[in-house]
Amino acid sequence: MGVHPPVVWIGFSILVAVLLALDLFVLNRRSHVLAPKEALTWSGILVALALLFGLFLMSREGAHHALEFYTGYLIELSLSVDNLFVFILVFQYFAVPAKYQPRVLKWGILGAIVMRLAMIMLGAALLQRFSWIIYVFGGVLVLTGIRMARTRDEDTIDPARNVVARLARRFLPFTEHHDGQKFFTRVERGALRATPLFLVLLVIEWTDLVFAIDSIPAIFAVTRDPFLVYSSNIFAILGLRALFFVLAGAMDRFVYLKAGVAFILVFVGLKMVATAWVHVPILLSLGVIIGTLATAIGLSLRKAPAGA
Repeated sequence: MGVHPPVVWIGFSILVAVLLALDLFVLNRRSHVLAPKEALTWSGILVALALLFGLFLMSREGAHHALEFYTGYLIELSLSVDNLFVFILVFQYFAVPAKYQPRVLKWGILGAIVMRLAMIMLGAALLQRFSWIIYVFGGVLVLTGIRMARTRDEDTIDPARNVVARLARRFLPFTEHHDGQKFFTRVERGALRATPLFLVLLVIEWTDLVFAIDSIPAIFAVTRDPFLVYSSNIFAILGLRALFFVLAGAMDRFVYLKAGVAFILVFVGLKMVATAWVHVPILLSLGVIIGTLATAIGLSLRKAPAGA
């Protein structure tokens, strides 16, 4: 549990549970497409809570841990935004009606939280037992960043090559058409069949797992504290559903964001590889990440045609 006592973990877990319940089961009890104003409001609230959580860490543990949290949060948030673009492409590929997408996002986010916790604990255990694995993580991030810069999102989600989609179609019986928002439905003679929406959910979960393989090592370049890794990850994930509806209609405007995220991955990867010889101050890392994201977003908005 790092330097954090169980009460901190429990308190944070309660906060996450309350936010999830409020977002998914109270404010949005009936899955629906969020209006831009509603999505922006909830996204703003979650960002504000993340900033306040960093201030809480600062008051309790000092500026260093707060800066590590903020840096990790920005890394995870930028990677999550790139992940959302892939989600949008998945929905487009499978021609999922907009009214069904919120249900897939709801369960996808819940699955992502569980997967991230498991992978963070695994990563922390590996680093504690095998210190040399930090160089492996760094190398993976550098290669991932280079691949991301050279690969289009469409090339990463082709269901014809997606192992999960192929296995699901091979072993599960699927209906040809959606049955509302159901993942499973009864057909003739009461037989249970999976709907195409369940296949989309599997692809979404697989996509998040692939992104987690990149994002978890990335944040370990910032801090080895499992609590800071987990909390920054969760705050980024909590805002995914609302952020999806903010970006759904503006995906084409952020043309340079992917390149910015790729640069961040290469930067943190090199930082991990050189960790034994070069110490990069956390404040410098935070500045590089903020500067990269601001530049990528600014150039994207400048290039986007008026009224886009």
